[in-house]
Amino acid sequence: MINRVKISIQGKNYNYFLKELTRRKINIYNIEKNNKIIEIIVDYDDYKKITDIKTTYKIKIIRRYGLNRYIYLLKTYSLIILMFIIGLVINILLSHLILKVEVIHPNKRVRNKIYNDLNRLGLRKFKLKLSYNQRNEIKEKILEQEKDTIEWLEIEEQGTKYIVKVEERKKNKEENKCPERNIIAKKNAIITRIEAVSGEVIKKKNDYVSQGETIISGLIHNKETIVTKRCSEGKIYGEVWYTVKVLIPKELKKEKYYDSYDYGMTIRIFDKDINLFNKLLRYKKYEYNIIKSDIIPIKISFAKFQKKKLYKTPMSDKNSKELAVSLATKRISKKLKSDEHIISKKVLKKNEFNSKIEIEVFFKVEENITEYQNIEQINIEEMNKKE
Repeated sequence: MINRVKISIQGKNYNYFLKELTRRKINIYNIEKNNKIIEIIVDYDDYKKITDIKTTYKIKIIRRYGLNRYIYLLKTYSLIILMFIIGLVINILLSHLILKVEVIHPNKRVRNKIYNDLNRLGLRKFKLKLSYNQRNEIKEKILEQEKDTIEWLEIEEQGTKYIVKVEERKKNKEENKCPERNIIAKKNAIITRIEAVSGEVIKKKNDYVSQGETIISGLIHNKETIVTKRCSEGKIYGEVWYTVKVLIPKELKKEKYYDSYDYGMTIRIFDKDINLFNKLLRYKKYEYNIIKSDIIPIKISFAKFQKKKLYKTPMSDKNSKELAVSLATKRISKKLKSDEHIISKKVLKKNEFNSKIEIEVFFKVEENITEYQNIEQINIEEMNKKE
């Protein structure tokens, strides 16, 4: 079937309209009747003649056949096709470029030295990718030039990125000597754990200590006499206290979703979204990617927009306290290290203002309260005389 269209004709007496088409020698290939609507298939050229007829009937194309269908689809989705072709071409071009070079080593001085060598030898951003032999040649030149400082080097290609792993040549270095010191409390606390490695423990679990108070001493006693000084080693954990104030709204914002959808497209360029064919003001969006690339900052996707409504509901006493404790806990947790944790928490008081509620939350936290105090300058003989 070549260049034909299926059209619907809506009106009171479509039989009269069909007779008019026959009179004008318009070929009709199929007829489907449905109440006041009739659907017929005609040649596309004849459809143009039908639209020239002055009539009150509503006439529209509901389907296209043959070459005309593909021309129509091509025109309708020309922007999408153009964007796809442009994206594909850019993707192919950029896939042959080096977009990032990353040297992995903890020492910034070593990293900078390798970056300079790579740049000088032609391995740098926005240059064409190198073959395996070219990369190997660059590696050998750097190892030869930096033989006194670099033990091992490897260049790996990952897409448009080059990862350069470096191992520095080890040199014999004197080990850092631990100084003679006390372990003291970093802050006021109740001791929960003492993990002593060396030194003289002078406090015990559940003791209250003030900031700066000695817990593990580097001064070693024999009865009442100080006999030597050492480097105290270990960790001290203590229960410390925090009060956090949280402001929350009196009304809670909520979202309601409807079984109402719009369909369209989304074009994302960098972090900006352009939504096409969406008429909803508030919506939740579901995306189905057509074009997506990690190389170029563009994404094209089909989108389904679900209608939503925003509304507010009063915050109950229970909900306000739960929300305040949750927010305060997140704030405290961000400050804690992996070996620290919250022991307990409770709401102290609640104050209401015009549109906000202020809630005060109290926390008991186990923290590492270890701090060091140098005692290298202490004269043992003079201290023994004073005692």
